Amino acid sequence: MKPGMGADAIRAALDRHWAASDANDFETEHDIYLEDAVLEYPQSGERIRGRRNIQITRTKQPSDKRFAVRRIIGSGDLWITEYILTYDGKPSYTVSIMEFSGETQYFGDPFEASAWRARWVERMDEGAIRMPQK
Repeated sequence: MKPGMGADAIRAALDRHWAASDANDFETEHDIYLEDAVLEYPQSGERIRGRRNIQITRTKQPSDKRFAVRRIIGSGDLWITEYILTYDGKPSYTVSIMEFSGETQYFGDPFEASAWRARWVERMDEGAIRMPQK
């Protein structure tokens, strides 16, 4: 998401992002991220830096996945999406917190860090929370 976008434009970008995520349209899915975006998975302790690395890890994801958005709320630089992410037929209730600087995804179920994406990931410090830059 680019700074200065209005609420309607951000909401439209989020709608495109989630629809593209569900359709495995990896180019459109990642249009929403700035080049230096950061994606965090607190449950597995993974942090992925950079739009391209985020896209690569999602492109290489071996599971069959589907997204069903339940609701999107937000304003300004902070938007939250509640959705059900289904991997290989198993649903996971998920919350995505998106800021202009990146995204943190919280899953209802814990998961292990994936070995196949390790080369694009840095380990988060135990209990560390990324604070937005002002």
